[in-house]
Amino acid sequence: MTILGTRPEVIKMVPVIREIKRQDALFRHTLVTTAQHRQMLDQIFQVFQLQPDIDLGLMQQQQTLAAFTARALTALAELLATQKPDIVLVQGDTTTVMTAALAAFYQDVKVGHVEAGLRSFDRHQPFPEEINRQLTSCLADLHFAPTAGARKNLLGEGVPAAKIFVTGNTIVDALASIPLDADFDDEDLQRIQFHNRRVLLVTAHRRENHGAPLRSICQALKVLIATFADIEIVYPVHLNPLVREVVNEELREVDRIHLLAPLSYNDLLRLMKSCYLILTDSGGLQEEAPSFRKPVLILREVTERPEIVAAKAGKIVGTDEQRIVEAATLLLRDSTEYAKMCAAENPFGDGHAAERIVSILAQQLVAIRSSRQALP
Repeated sequence: MTILGTRPEVIKMVPVIREIKRQDALFRHTLVTTAQHRQMLDQIFQVFQLQPDIDLGLMQQQQTLAAFTARALTALAELLATQKPDIVLVQGDTTTVMTAALAAFYQDVKVGHVEAGLRSFDRHQPFPEEINRQLTSCLADLHFAPTAGARKNLLGEGVPAAKIFVTGNTIVDALASIPLDADFDDEDLQRIQFHNRRVLLVTAHRRENHGAPLRSICQALKVLIATFADIEIVYPVHLNPLVREVVNEELREVDRIHLLAPLSYNDLLRLMKSCYLILTDSGGLQEEAPSFRKPVLILREVTERPEIVAAKAGKIVGTDEQRIVEAATLLLRDSTEYAKMCAAENPFGDGHAAERIVSILAQQLVAIRSSRQALP
């Protein structure tokens, strides 16, 4: 059973789900969604032509973390008690992931954690994801670590080496399967002159950046627009009202800043391919950008993906206006520095992570069933 709740989880698990279905003689698979983020989740299921077998529909408007956690834990525990899968697969660090792992533990069901071992070592950044993934690591039986660094983190927390498998990140698999040559679906993107403008892609939505940090990011964007006459900024704005209110107030009337609704995943990838530079607090974009050879300025104080910094494909600039402006200005004015970041190799995998994960799953299922048959 695979349990998913948000768009990034679907994107990263599609290659694994497809590989499981390709080996249908070995697996009987059930796809479950909590619908933690309803609208964006439905959109990405359509992109990949996936249909959940079970949709719990747990999202509520203006839901709190505590309320969603309680609903998800109860619903998933009841589901697992009825379905009794051999293994539950979860991906990443959302509240869906943490509650699914805990519900599986309560029902004595094995847990496989895809993208295990990421750590920022700051429990409030990102919030609540850092704690979600630490709790999931305590509960998981199989840890599919995307990098050697993630494996090292798990070993440091006492996870047995035999339970950790370095597979690469499934995002690299997913990107290789998506055609990007078509025109943009979004009409606003079609009107932007990519051929004679340098386009900066901006995403900022994380909880720890709400309020003053987000306003500081917006101020930095206004300074950049005023300084460079040849740039355009495209900012797909998250649906969270706390994000939309600040961003619209600060940037709605600024020329050459395009505030868009959340983009389809295909359009987001096309935009990454066509843009000049990326400024983001997203974890997923940090992993995707190196595949497009686009420099990333990370709008956070820490990252659980230090590989992008070590590879010199990304820089942590935080949310301070001056730091953001200085870092972006360097890349906009210094072609040598820009070229160095563009040349960095992708540190997140080779596009075969799903194959490795499913091969390990097959071996583990044989072991689980053999152990059950040996019981008196």
